[in-house]
Amino acid sequence: MKKIWMTAAVVAVALLTSGCMSHNVSQPNAPIAGSVTADLKANIEVGGEIKGQSSSNILFGVLKISGDSEFADGVTYGGQASAFSLPDPVSAIKAAAAYKAVKDSGADLIVAPRYAVSVEDYFIFKTVNVTVTGNKGTIKSIR
Repeated sequence: MKKIWMTAAVVAVALLTSGCMSHNVSQPNAPIAGSVTADLKANIEVGGEIKGQSSSNILFGVLKISGDSEFADGVTYGGQASAFSLPDPVSAIKAAAAYKAVKDSGADLIVAPRYAVSVEDYFIFKTVNVTVTGNKGTIKSIR
């Protein structure tokens, strides 16, 4: 019996004197900021007015269920999105309209684009129509 009490005493002392410990070492650091500069200048010839149009049906405000599949790349519309935001299908429709305007006119870019957005909302789905107008921009040289 004495052996059981001694074992229980040793276990009790071990439990009372041990514990959990968390160790954290922080290291201050400087933010990394980089910038890239290029002394390039583009000679752009501005031509006549160009126009492009795209439309799409959107289910529950976020799922695009019909519309174009070709888009102008490298153009963002609106501010920076947070990590947990839902995709913005209207931006994709704007990019599709810009793609059509550039492709149909043979331009390199749209100078001063203006977007007209029309939304027909039916609660569960909506139809979005986008028309972009601007001037034809053709790059003559880059130096």
